[in-house]
Amino acid sequence: MRSTELIFIMKLSSSVFALLCLICEVLALALFLRGFFPVPVKSAFSSKSQVSELPAEPHTGNFSSRAPAPIFGRVVLLLIDALRADFVLGSNARKFMPYTTDVMERGSAHSFISKARAPTVTMPRIKALTTGSIPGFIDVVMNLNSPVLQDDNLLWQAKNAGRRIIFYGDDTWLRLFPKHFIEHDGTTSFFVSDYTEVDNNVTRHLDGTLKRDDWDILILHYLGLDHIGHISGPHSSLIGPKLLEMDDIIRKIHTSLIAKESEGTQHNLLVVCGDHGMSESGSHGGSSEQEVNTALLLISTAFRRKSVEVPAMVEQVDLLPTLALALGLPVSQNSVGRLIPAVFEELPLRDQLRLLQINGHQLRRLLRDSNPTFHKEDGYELFAVAEKSHGSWMKLYLDGNTSEVLGNMGKKVLRQYLEALKAMSDALSKQLGHYDMYSMLTATIFILQVLFLLLLAMPEALSREAHVDIPLTSSLLSLPFYLLCVLGAALHVLLCTSVSGHGGHCFLCSLPWLLVLIIILLFSALSCAVVTMAARRMPTGNKTSNKEHQTWFFLLNTLCLAVFQDVCRKYFREQRREEEGSDASGHLLPSGLSFSPSAELGVSAGSEKWLALVTPLFTLCCCRLLRALNHTGVQWAHLPDFGHWLNSGDHKAFLSVLAMLSLLLIFALVQRLCSPVSKLALALGLLGVYSYRAAVGNVLFPWQHSNRPISKGIIEARFVYVFVLGILFTGVKDLLRSQLMTSVKDSGRLKSRGLWEVYSGVVLMVALLFRAHNLPTLACCLLVQTVMAQFIWKKLHYDAAQTTIMHYWFGQAFFYFQGNSNSIGTVDVSVGFVGLESYVEAPAVLLTALSTYAAPLLWTCHLLCYLSSNSDRVVMGLGHGSYCLALLRSIPAVFYVVLVTSLRYHLFIWSVFSPKLLYEAMYTLITTVTCLFFTFMDQEHLICALLNLESLEKLDTYLDHGFIFDPLLSLKCVSSFIVLSSSVSCYQSFSRDVLCPVGCFSIFFFYSFLSFSAVLLFTAYTGN
Repeated sequence: MRSTELIFIMKLSSSVFALLCLICEVLALALFLRGFFPVPVKSAFSSKSQVSELPAEPHTGNFSSRAPAPIFGRVVLLLIDALRADFVLGSNARKFMPYTTDVMERGSAHSFISKARAPTVTMPRIKALTTGSIPGFIDVVMNLNSPVLQDDNLLWQAKNAGRRIIFYGDDTWLRLFPKHFIEHDGTTSFFVSDYTEVDNNVTRHLDGTLKRDDWDILILHYLGLDHIGHISGPHSSLIGPKLLEMDDIIRKIHTSLIAKESEGTQHNLLVVCGDHGMSESGSHGGSSEQEVNTALLLISTAFRRKSVEVPAMVEQVDLLPTLALALGLPVSQNSVGRLIPAVFEELPLRDQLRLLQINGHQLRRLLRDSNPTFHKEDGYELFAVAEKSHGSWMKLYLDGNTSEVLGNMGKKVLRQYLEALKAMSDALSKQLGHYDMYSMLTATIFILQVLFLLLLAMPEALSREAHVDIPLTSSLLSLPFYLLCVLGAALHVLLCTSVSGHGGHCFLCSLPWLLVLIIILLFSALSCAVVTMAARRMPTGNKTSNKEHQTWFFLLNTLCLAVFQDVCRKYFREQRREEEGSDASGHLLPSGLSFSPSAELGVSAGSEKWLALVTPLFTLCCCRLLRALNHTGVQWAHLPDFGHWLNSGDHKAFLSVLAMLSLLLIFALVQRLCSPVSKLALALGLLGVYSYRAAVGNVLFPWQHSNRPISKGIIEARFVYVFVLGILFTGVKDLLRSQLMTSVKDSGRLKSRGLWEVYSGVVLMVALLFRAHNLPTLACCLLVQTVMAQFIWKKLHYDAAQTTIMHYWFGQAFFYFQGNSNSIGTVDVSVGFVGLESYVEAPAVLLTALSTYAAPLLWTCHLLCYLSSNSDRVVMGLGHGSYCLALLRSIPAVFYVVLVTSLRYHLFIWSVFSPKLLYEAMYTLITTVTCLFFTFMDQEHLICALLNLESLEKLDTYLDHGFIFDPLLSLKCVSSFIVLSSSVSCYQSFSRDVLCPVGCFSIFFFYSFLSFSAVLLFTAYTGN
């Protein structure tokens, strides 16, 4: 008698299965990033360096372990954000910074090119300047909300020694050092549209502070230069006046410091530096030469150079030990920098050697504490030799030897110290942090399991039923499942015990046991599910990352040529069959097909064939033109392109015409499927987009002059936001109403219109965020979507999987067409402040992400609209599309996780692979959100299944008459808000003398008229 086995199987739709896989993948990526970006290596001797820990001077006894006497009395640190090296040391330095250039030529200043490390954003660079350490790459995320700095740093040492510190400028310093200043005034660093007031708020304190005697260290952080770069780039006409302003501030500080010096007092020091540079597009964050090379000037009457020196290259972290030793302070515990010898060359040789010994002792201790094989490092052995030679020299010195041998021997010891310091600093710089390999490997296994599940489920997920059978019996009720749980728990205990015994840190070991148990159960269940699904499929009985854009360009060109071949083959085959009198079954389009380009586009039936043949070639031409608009990639981004030509002041009229034509084309392509109300809102919104670009000075109206005053465009941007909200509300209203309809035909029609209106709202938002020269990219994107949908995808009967792959490829290619790359420096952070008067974190992050991933998001939204409108032809198209998106996202995620794990000690791990990994993680998160929307749209009458009849009647009433989903009522309220905000903005502009009173009131009445006209038009149309 055969025994029966009870088997439990859970059926999931393809969209739900894909969504669950993506959620697991996002969580696994988060775990991988947590292990890949750990806290950098820190010394374990003490939390802060102490004077008592300084080494004794050789052959002098322990009583000489005190700190050396300070060289400078007062220090002013002038940090100019995004001060690129060529701004001060280039060919235009004499023109824009005449006083600074004259000081350097007189010999009272040392000039250097300071090299910053990626990521070149403000908060990690401030950490590097004040701690001497190289922050972890994950600090690029923490840059938005800087926590208190607990590490040993220069400011803590200065405050501990009784130095009085005053600060004015970027409020990032106040978040990092909240209790270190006796006086401070912070300005927000993220509102990049302001480049005037943000510097005036610093300068207004300068005259009074310089006259006072109650401070020892003054820190000034100017942001205006960086904000100009974000707005209009390093070659903007605003750069020159801003550099002249900074030059005047340097003159004022320098002359005041000289005036404060008197006979017998210590010299004062002015340090002028930048935290990072500026790319050719005006951004920063990457590792290009323009972004990492910054100017560093040390100005003091103590320096007496006799000739003009060529600026030497130093590391940014070298400033910390230089300033600390010059002020008589201990070097910060975790500093990897070495002092700059030129600053101390006027000191006696004994003092120079003593300072080098202190710096070397700190580096050797950090190397010994962070590297188990420290004794094999060249720098460690070189320092031991140098310190021994130093002792021999001190013996001769203390014996009173004054011969030439003593001087030559001292210079030799000096060179030995410098070589040892360089070797140890380089070794420590390469060892940025300990990787949490346990978390990384666990996350990698999870991601691989998700990928295998997606691949094994492909036949079921892409079937006509679009369902995936998940075996619950083998996953949760089998012996292998319980054995894997026991094995996982044992390995976890063993690994955590081993890590804690070696003094290491592991994220998974710090989690509560309940959470660890859930992770082990999920790992075991996924493993069993993969094995079971794989067994069912078996037969029974028988450096390229920086050039990735080139790959996608090649794939897109190949795709267009393959489509062209498919069109030719099918059309000519159809023609031959018609000539041979074949039956209708061989025709390309069945007679009952609902779509007809001749009917929808007014094209004759004979022209359809030629338009279909031209479409791939036309797409190729568009893509080639877009490649010339924005150069991307590290090797090409700095070269001039058509976008730079358009943004130059001499071609503003041409850019204005091009932007206007692009907006007209966008309106023509988007409005065809919108309701009349949404068409009107779209037209007014696009007019507001052009008005915003004219207000910020990118384009011109025909009646305007190029030398007119510019503004932040806050009113114009909010005017556009009104219509974005109106269109989105209209689309959401139609989508919710479609869930309540019993007629499949009416429900599908209403759903398609609602999706298209949501898509239209996203297009309008992207048009507002895109820079003026990128509007043709958006227009070409919509044009290619239209012609491909009308003449290729519908004509050639591509299924949902094929269409999804094409949309994904186009989205990736247009991601690079819009000027993005795999470098953080190409992220345009200025779009995060469109329409905002002050920095608000959540909207800024959301707008920046929307602008960066606009192209993939638009193509995904278009895919959703296309599949929904063709549900009668594509069986379970939304489920297939969601599954394919999940699979296409999982493959590169797995690839890069494995790649960065295997290449974690590669030379380019922080400059190339790490930024790409962050891009992939963010892209996966966005794909998960879009797949969630796919899943919602795939569930027919979802609301009907969740709500009872009474609730449905109330919901229908709210959709018809309610305030929340009625775009007219929303538009009325938001328009009133616009009028109020425009009044406040005009008053603020008038009080700052930015605009004349007539201009303020003209703007107020103009936007009031537009707002109330829109309300009246909506009212007249709807009859409300």
